[in-house]
Amino acid sequence: MSELKELVSTIFTTATGVEARINLSYHIFGKALGTAPVVLVNHALTGNSEVAGENGWWKSVIGDDKPIDTTRFTVLAFNFPGNGFDQKPENLIHNYKDFDLNAIANILFEGLDSLGVEEVYCGIGGSVGGALLWHMAAIRPHFFEKIIPVGCDFKATDWLRALCKIQDDLLQDDERGMHLARQHGMTFYRCPEGLNHKFQNKKTQGLDSFMVEDWLNYHGCALEKRFQLAAYKLMNHLLSTVDISTEELSAVEVAASIISEIHVVTVDSDLLFTAHQSRLNYQELKGRKNEVYYYEIESIHGHDAILIEYPKLSSILERII
Repeated sequence: MSELKELVSTIFTTATGVEARINLSYHIFGKALGTAPVVLVNHALTGNSEVAGENGWWKSVIGDDKPIDTTRFTVLAFNFPGNGFDQKPENLIHNYKDFDLNAIANILFEGLDSLGVEEVYCGIGGSVGGALLWHMAAIRPHFFEKIIPVGCDFKATDWLRALCKIQDDLLQDDERGMHLARQHGMTFYRCPEGLNHKFQNKKTQGLDSFMVEDWLNYHGCALEKRFQLAAYKLMNHLLSTVDISTEELSAVEVAASIISEIHVVTVDSDLLFTAHQSRLNYQELKGRKNEVYYYEIESIHGHDAILIEYPKLSSILERII
């Protein structure tokens, strides 16, 4: 079983000149570092670096003889700094609005450099982790041989910012904020067809409430038990900062300058990063760059299909890796 590892803390200066002490923690699965090609995995909003093994949240696609095969690769996964997975309150980031995804990308590169990782065979990430991967590839266009951004975008839409704004407002309530924000989040992590199919307007046996209401309460309570408010504020804010564009170049122009093979994976029912927007991005990017590929998962589970539709995701990954 892989143990959580930590790097020596460093002082990081953001683009706006704010200095902060940053601690990076990470997991390694499979081959020892330096003995095999590296696959870098960036976790989703409430995920963590434990991507494989008994408690791994992506263990269905990462492991021995699985699509991301730990008998062939070194699988490396960092925690977003400030996500609280190390259980050290002193490492939480309370001035979360001083950070953006570009800062997190540069922090992870500091970690990769300190580990002596000079190149990565494949980078993959889901949701905000996939957006982080876009930022990393934009910063170092030659670093990855392949990138697989799953259920994400390279530039936040107004729709995404609107959802993050509501989440941030809810999270200002120290008492019930995380519970309410998680309930709100579950409505756009899933989709109408999925919830209607799952609950069918049924009430919970023995209670005068609908099953969907109790399901939302369950998820609100579950996240309160395993996540910290400061971490949720940070991660939600980072989601709203997705944008690889520069003052000189549009996001698509920056993406086209990435040397890596780009494999875009989306979900047809995603309400967070819509398939419609992903198709538009792909079509525009394909007109500027040759090695760009598009895959669409059909599902009634919305954005969360990337954590549910494992046979479909595995089939895609087997074609790429």
